Amino acid sequence: MDWGTDLWDQYDHIDKHTQSGIDLVDRYIKFVKERTEIEQSYAKQLRSLSKKYAKRGSKEEQDCRFSNHASLQEILNELNDYAGQRELIAENMMTGICVELTKYLQDIKLERKTHLSDAKKAQQFLEGSFKNLESTKKRYAKEWAEAEKAIQQSEKTESDLNATRLDVEKAKQHAHARTHTAEECRNDYAAQLQKYNKEQNFYYYSEIPQIFNKMQDMDERRIRRLAEGYCQFSDFEKKVLPIITKCLEGIYAAGGKINEKQDSMLFIEQHKSGFERPADLEFEDYTQGIKPATSDSSLNPPKVRAKLWPFSKKHKPPAAEDFSHLPPEQRKKRLQAKIDDITKDLQKTQDQSEALEKMKGVYEHNPQMGDPTSLEPQISETAQNIGRLRGELAKYETWLAEAVGGEESSNAINNNTQHGVLAADQSQSFYSEFDDEFEEVESPVGHCTALYTFEGNSEGTISITEGELLSIMEDDKGDGWMRVLRAGGDEGYIPSSYVKLGP
Repeated sequence: MDWGTDLWDQYDHIDKHTQSGIDLVDRYIKFVKERTEIEQSYAKQLRSLSKKYAKRGSKEEQDCRFSNHASLQEILNELNDYAGQRELIAENMMTGICVELTKYLQDIKLERKTHLSDAKKAQQFLEGSFKNLESTKKRYAKEWAEAEKAIQQSEKTESDLNATRLDVEKAKQHAHARTHTAEECRNDYAAQLQKYNKEQNFYYYSEIPQIFNKMQDMDERRIRRLAEGYCQFSDFEKKVLPIITKCLEGIYAAGGKINEKQDSMLFIEQHKSGFERPADLEFEDYTQGIKPATSDSSLNPPKVRAKLWPFSKKHKPPAAEDFSHLPPEQRKKRLQAKIDDITKDLQKTQDQSEALEKMKGVYEHNPQMGDPTSLEPQISETAQNIGRLRGELAKYETWLAEAVGGEESSNAINNNTQHGVLAADQSQSFYSEFDDEFEEVESPVGHCTALYTFEGNSEGTISITEGELLSIMEDDKGDGWMRVLRAGGDEGYIPSSYVKLGP
């Protein structure tokens, strides 16, 4: 069964059916375009969300050392990759479905238009042939009527006794001429009828069936191409499913990496001060007489040190290069920061040295571009800088190893001296190292009140008494210590958790 055989007389329905199929293709293209817009918008929102909650800045990067913080960053990175796959789906659908189907739609519209035009031309040709047949038939009928009339007139003239011989001959000749003309029209009509029947047979049994069968083939190809487009709608997403699955598995794995015990230990290592808890307060016996009030607790013998007056011109020794005047944890952090800075400078200098060597090689192969010997001073200088930086790096790494390895012994010494056995000597020692920081006037950055009594027995620290008002000279840098100034002029580091910030 085919359109040419069974639908030979259904031109209008074939016209509407094929147009409906083309409209369906156009409708599907619009549907896929809107789907791609949704995917692109979804991917954009996912990327914005990932960027919004991503850690930025040194403080947040430090937090990422904890497994629960780092896992969230991994989840955000996986989500960003997931958004990329959604964008890939949108891109593949746009190029593989929308663009290709749009191009195919233009071709099939042109093909359909050609088939319909051929059918119209065939129909118009048959209608023109039928009009010629009708015209020939009418002429034959007219001429035959005239011939019969002429024959009757000839017979009447011949039977008339009053008619002359000449009148009878004229009547016969006229009747003969009309009869001859009618015969010619009859032959023309018969020939035109035979031609029309042949053309009509060709139209209904050959030409129109071929055109309709071509349109049937065109419509079936359209349906098959549209079916492929339907399948592609699923295939493009199925192709990226393995990667999407990996993203989701990565998110799940990030959650499984979290180690709460490890995070707790890391937090302890970052912020432990290394000092023992405050000792019990001694009983003060006021029956033996009230002691003069001082800014220090009775547990803390007064420091033997003159006040630090602004604009003093004393020349104090500089602070230790190995930061040995600082508390253990802060010393380690300062040394690590110094090592990081030297490492960055060393890498930058090495890159500069490699660039100079490459430039020298270019000059040697292409003398017209420059003189290789002109780069020798710079190469020599960078080599010296590399050697100097490597020496400094080794020096600070050694100090850091000593600080890490000697932390336990340092804490033991601090515990033994907590009751003030060596307080006076230590006080003089760390004050002499801190004097260089007070040669210029330094304004406080805030004020605070001591919540607890703190025995500052290690280098760089000072003792404070509960309820004492202090001036903050340096905020907590994230290591749990701050530098403060007492009313009596003493200055040093104390734990940040031992004070309450004031206005």
